[in-house]
Amino acid sequence: MTPEQKIRSTTVLAVLKDGGIAMAADGQVTVGDTVMKVGAEKVRLISGDRAVVGFAGGAADALTLLERLEAKLESYPGNIRRAAVDLARDWRTDRMLRKLEAMMLVGDANTLLVVSGNGDVIEPDDGIAAIGSGGAYALSAARALHRHTDQSAEQVAREGLQIASEICIYTNDNIKVVTLP
Repeated sequence: MTPEQKIRSTTVLAVLKDGGIAMAADGQVTVGDTVMKVGAEKVRLISGDRAVVGFAGGAADALTLLERLEAKLESYPGNIRRAAVDLARDWRTDRMLRKLEAMMLVGDANTLLVVSGNGDVIEPDDGIAAIGSGGAYALSAARALHRHTDQSAEQVAREGLQIASEICIYTNDNIKVVTLP
């Protein structure tokens, strides 16, 4: 893989609605102009199935951050905000972690956060967030569906990602959705 063959790999979308959260991700991993994988797992339940996380960026980097996040959630059980802020602080200040290139969506039935290596922990105003290559497309579609339909969080997340897959060449329609009540 040459330096100009950037790895593009993800669209992750999360929707909070009616006391629950749904997080959806596609399965495509693209290197340069080649699809290398169509069924990557980018969303999962963590913390004893009390939280959900999705990640975009380098897989090894994201998995390293996921391990750190799970350790933070053990230190602060049930407190997603505190765990995310601690992770973002470590990510920004630790010399090794600072080099990791990934973004994360983290949530539970009441909270949704975007966490980045710049030290950002952002809680969207409308309970909808997206990251990755097709994030802007998925976010736009989900906001429209949320505002103009009565669909559930899971339906909005799935359909928003489906729409993104029809627009973004780095997003496929092999969609996995994880929900928490």
